[in-house]
Amino acid sequence: MSQLGSPSSAIRPAILALRPNGIGAVSSLGLGDPSVIPLWFGETDLVTPAFIRDAAKRALDDGKTFYSGARGMPALRQAIADFYGRVLGTTPDVSRISLPGAATLALVTALQCLIEAGDNLVIVSPVWPSIFQAVTQLGGENRFVRLREDWKSQSWHLDLDELFAACTDRTKAIFIASPGNPTGWVASREEQGAILDFARRRGIAVIADEVYGTLVYSERAHAPSFLEIATSEDNLFVINGFSKAWAMTGWRIGWLVHPAVLDRSMDVMCIANNTGPTAFAQYGALAALSVEGDNFRAQMRAYCARGREVVDEWLAAQNRLRWIRPEGAFYGFLQIEGLHDSLQYASQLVHSAKVGVAPGSAFGPPHDIASDACVRICFGQDPERLREGLERLGRALP
Repeated sequence: MSQLGSPSSAIRPAILALRPNGIGAVSSLGLGDPSVIPLWFGETDLVTPAFIRDAAKRALDDGKTFYSGARGMPALRQAIADFYGRVLGTTPDVSRISLPGAATLALVTALQCLIEAGDNLVIVSPVWPSIFQAVTQLGGENRFVRLREDWKSQSWHLDLDELFAACTDRTKAIFIASPGNPTGWVASREEQGAILDFARRRGIAVIADEVYGTLVYSERAHAPSFLEIATSEDNLFVINGFSKAWAMTGWRIGWLVHPAVLDRSMDVMCIANNTGPTAFAQYGALAALSVEGDNFRAQMRAYCARGREVVDEWLAAQNRLRWIRPEGAFYGFLQIEGLHDSLQYASQLVHSAKVGVAPGSAFGPPHDIASDACVRICFGQDPERLREGLERLGRALP
């Protein structure tokens, strides 16, 4: 029978073909079960600090429930510019800063500026799955370039020649997340400079996910940022947000630093996409960018650093598990000897061991054998509960 006139006939095939990523598939098996130790999501177990919550409550009590500007409150946009001045020593002009809503929406907005049907995005992977799912929704093609594990030097390696060779005449941008999810890899200043130079020569954009920028385990206040080396005229889009460093995952508020030429265009795009971020949530975000918020970020980094040590100590006693010690973010990408189906294993763990992990297969293209031998955990957790989760995982090895 012809599909013409059927209820689904007008819907794009690419949308009908979408399926939940492996993280959602596994978490749905045990979400809300108090007996499951949840290490699957990209969030710590810390509640948003009281001073941030109180600022949002005051805003509600003061009636701050109206539209506040499609691109965010001017005071908040300025506070974000000042934040960069403190942590990077460079202050982007406020005209380049927009808050469409959550950081995920900031990413989608950046992609909308670049990707049309038939275009491609070159992506450094393993990577957060929402990026390549968003490209598919826009009718684009994902081209993955995988980081390589160097077990001898205990580091991830990006082959720049391979990255540049993956770009075609339909490539609109290179996507790079640093610090990375799920690997914790941090791009060097030299790598960022080479990527930016290549993008300039080819006339393509760089989309940089820097959401974990201040969660680095070094003396730096922030991981190397493209903002430190780019100009306002470069085709650079930097994604950031409040979810991770300030423990605000449920607030859904993030920002985008974009080329100066998009100042007026963003007025229209932010209205069309979301009519701006939630009004009272912005007052909480403004509090997060205070001195008190800087202090909390330091506490968050110390908390996650302790979790990283717990995982490192536990892995030292294991024979079949290993990782490359992450330089940033709060994830462990654990390789398990003999594992070939991470989704099946992660699904079984929920029921058999009462621990939730994210399957490595979620973080790249189908048939990524190296990632399918891994699971991702979030180690930004209470140390004792984290240890128990790791022990449960270890007792249930395939």
